[in-house]
Amino acid sequence: MIVKFSRSLLVASAIAGLMLPALYAVAATSETETVINGLDYGPLAKFVGTWKTQDDEGLDVAPGREGSEVGKGGGAASPYYETIRFTPAGDATNASSQHLTAIFYHQMVFRKSDKKQFHDQVGYLIYDKANQTIYNSFCIPRAVCVVATGKPDTTLTLTAQNVGIGQSDYMAANDKTEKFTVTYELSGNTMQYTQETILHVYGKPFTHTDISTLTRVKE
Repeated sequence: MIVKFSRSLLVASAIAGLMLPALYAVAATSETETVINGLDYGPLAKFVGTWKTQDDEGLDVAPGREGSEVGKGGGAASPYYETIRFTPAGDATNASSQHLTAIFYHQMVFRKSDKKQFHDQVGYLIYDKANQTIYNSFCIPRAVCVVATGKPDTTLTLTAQNVGIGQSDYMAANDKTEKFTVTYELSGNTMQYTQETILHVYGKPFTHTDISTLTRVKE
C-alpha cells in the first residue's frame, strides 16, 4: 500500500513545471512507436492506458498486526485485485540541462477477502532520454515517498535506497523503509510486476512483497 515487475507504496513527488494535459492521450500504436502528442516517451509509451488484475489475482505479503492470526510481525498474505491508470503528463526541464518526459499513474488496490481498498498510490514514471534513466517517483498516504531509479531494458527494474526514500519521523522510528525495488515486464497488453520493500518494523527486518499480473483494458 508502492517487473517481471516487482509487486504491490503515493501523492506524486514534485517535478518543476510538470502539468497534466487537459486531454487524455492514447498509447503509442506499436511496440516501436514512442511519440505521443509530439513528445518522445521512450519505453514509457507502452505503459499508457488502464490495467486491471487478471484472474490469478495479486498477492501482498505484509507484516501482521498485533492480534492478527499471524501475530505482530508475522507474514500476513492477502490476495488482492487492482486498477492502475497511466496517463501522459508532458515534459519538464531541471536546472536547464535535464530534459524529462513523464507519465502520471494512479494505483488502487483492494483486498479480495472484503473488497475494501487497502492501498492507494500516485506517482510518475519519468524518462531521461539523454542519460537513459527511468525514475519511479511516488508517495503513499503513510507519510512515505520514494524515488526509485533504473535503466531502460526489456525487464525494467527500479531501486531506491537512502537518499531516494523520504518518510516521517514516526515511520523512520517505527516502520522504516530501508530499500524499495520494483520490476516490470510488459508484453503487449499484459503487465507483470514484482515489488519488494525492505522494512524495519516491530524491532526487526521484514521483506514486504507484492506480485501481480494485469491486462490492459478498453474504456
